Amino acid sequence: MTPATQNPLLEPWTTPFEAPPFVAIRTEHFAPAFEAALKEHNAEIDAIAGNPQAPTFANTIEAMERAGDALIKPSGVFWNLSGSNTNDELQALEREWSPKFAAHYTNISTNAALFKRVDALFAQNDKLGLNPEQLRLLEKTHKGFVRSGAKLEGAARERFKELSQTRAKLTTQFGQNVLADEKAFMLVLKGEADLAGLPQFLREAAAGAADERGQKGTHIITLSRSLIEPFLTFSTRRDLREQAWKAWVMRGENAGTTDNRQTITDLVRLRIETANLLGHKSYADFSLDESMAKTPARVHELLDRVWVPGVQRARNELAKLQAMAASLGDNIKIEPWDWRYYAEKVRSAEFDLDEAEIKPYLPLDRMIEAAFYTATQLFGVTFKERKDVPVYHPDVRAFEVTDRDGRHVGLFYGDYYARPSKRSGAWMSSFRRQDKLDGGTRPIIVNVMNFAKPSAGEPTLLSFDDARTLFHEFGHGLHGLLSDVTYPSLSCTSVVRDFVELPSQLFEHWLGTPEIMTRFARHAKTGAPMPDALMAKLKAARTFNQGFDTVAFLGSAIVDMEFHALETAENLDPLALEAATLARIGMPPEVGMRHRSTHFNHIFSGGYSAGYYSYLWSEVLDADAFAAFEETGNVFDAATADKLKRFVYSAGGLRKEDEAYILFRGKMPSVEGLLKKRGLAA
Repeated sequence: MTPATQNPLLEPWTTPFEAPPFVAIRTEHFAPAFEAALKEHNAEIDAIAGNPQAPTFANTIEAMERAGDALIKPSGVFWNLSGSNTNDELQALEREWSPKFAAHYTNISTNAALFKRVDALFAQNDKLGLNPEQLRLLEKTHKGFVRSGAKLEGAARERFKELSQTRAKLTTQFGQNVLADEKAFMLVLKGEADLAGLPQFLREAAAGAADERGQKGTHIITLSRSLIEPFLTFSTRRDLREQAWKAWVMRGENAGTTDNRQTITDLVRLRIETANLLGHKSYADFSLDESMAKTPARVHELLDRVWVPGVQRARNELAKLQAMAASLGDNIKIEPWDWRYYAEKVRSAEFDLDEAEIKPYLPLDRMIEAAFYTATQLFGVTFKERKDVPVYHPDVRAFEVTDRDGRHVGLFYGDYYARPSKRSGAWMSSFRRQDKLDGGTRPIIVNVMNFAKPSAGEPTLLSFDDARTLFHEFGHGLHGLLSDVTYPSLSCTSVVRDFVELPSQLFEHWLGTPEIMTRFARHAKTGAPMPDALMAKLKAARTFNQGFDTVAFLGSAIVDMEFHALETAENLDPLALEAATLARIGMPPEVGMRHRSTHFNHIFSGGYSAGYYSYLWSEVLDADAFAAFEETGNVFDAATADKLKRFVYSAGGLRKEDEAYILFRGKMPSVEGLLKKRGLAA
């Protein structure tokens, strides 16, 4: 390549650990890299499908695992930047290329000659002499083909391809619409009257948001959860709380180019048609066939089991909030924008505890150290920051991960601060996944957060919920980093949706232990440990407001299931369905859904369609899994941690998920542990 035509996405990377050379990568590099990589992948697939030799595991399944290597670098960089550091040009490319990628992979999954080879191997899998990992890969590969339309023929096959491309366009548009609405909103606080009630940490974060948006000297509340939730908690200005809350819940519902209502209708209709083509009456039936739950009925059984005590608890909490308002002389009826404000006052009264007292003891840097320390104690891995590793934004930090013997495990990026170029929420992703083929590949994993960035020179202070989010996503990160399998299709988080949250939700448990809090919950400026009395109050309040949290989550999970259990989308009005569902289940209007339909990225832009319930399913598992450590009397018990690593964190998709859990725990859990954890049962 001449200097004028060099494309770093198509060249070897000479950076430390072969990390992406972000400084050299420009937007115009992606399209030619995609075109070249797709061409190469197509040639590889054609060679496998057209191989004149009889199919073997090596010349078909392993060959497919090796195919597509050229796509890893450009796609890994592109899709991560699209979520965490996007711009107009990247968004245009995303709209252009998401349907192209969908078409590419659909063409592979509906390649008749290729599937014939896979199908022939699957039919004789017990005679091939395969080891358990190879058998599992063959089984998952075959099932993946079938679920991706491989058995369809003629017009049905062509229609399936069209549906895949159109769905990809719509999911991309949905997410971009939500981001556009988030970027467009700024609540500018003009003077002390607008700042009334806000603690110093929130004032500093709002000043930092203003600086970032070119309005230095003012304070701005954005729709980042780490800004808007504390604003709703502390602001004494009810009118501003209402304005902020309505903007938050109206994302994707504002008339104009970013309105997501028609997008939802179209997506639901296309998903139903897709499911029908594959022999299922609804998308929920199709989606749940590849899950631990298996059927909508089992999901509803779990949701209903938790809903009854959850909504009763929420109504009791509401009564306390209403009484608190009256005691303060506030002659109001509690509305959704009031809940957090009065809940904080009730918490302060009942437990002598307020968020502003806690946050100085949970500085971001110490919580990162705490997550790393926990991983070291459990799994023997250590983290060393590397300033020589290129990053895609100045706020991103890079860490080399090594094992007990000093061997390289992987590379970990932490991207912690909110910015206009990043979609909301928190997530884990990968630039590169682990495998042991042909010498092996070490993973590059990223955690993305949206914590409010403070003013220059000030520490980043987290709420306990923020710190729990950091631990949650780091649990996902460890699932990727500790992966120890041979084949890429089984590595990292390649498990069913209602199991993938187990490693993340389980890891949250260590945050609240005395072993972690005593060591790492230290004042950001003085270094003093959190006082025992404050720690005791925090522990006593751990199930406070759980009715609200449970019902807000369940409202979203139940609406998700309602959308995807539909057998027709004729005359579908998304907001009418949402409202009717909430009315039917008796959703307290003062609570509000955690994610309303028009900005529900999990189900309309992410991979959780008919799967948002999975956080609750995994919570049944994680409550029981942490009990395994508690039963030993040591939250870092080495033998239990070794089993956890072998059968959960490092095992990827090596075996069926219920088998993996039983190998770790010896049994499957019941819902009672979850109810107890949330304070919904004795």
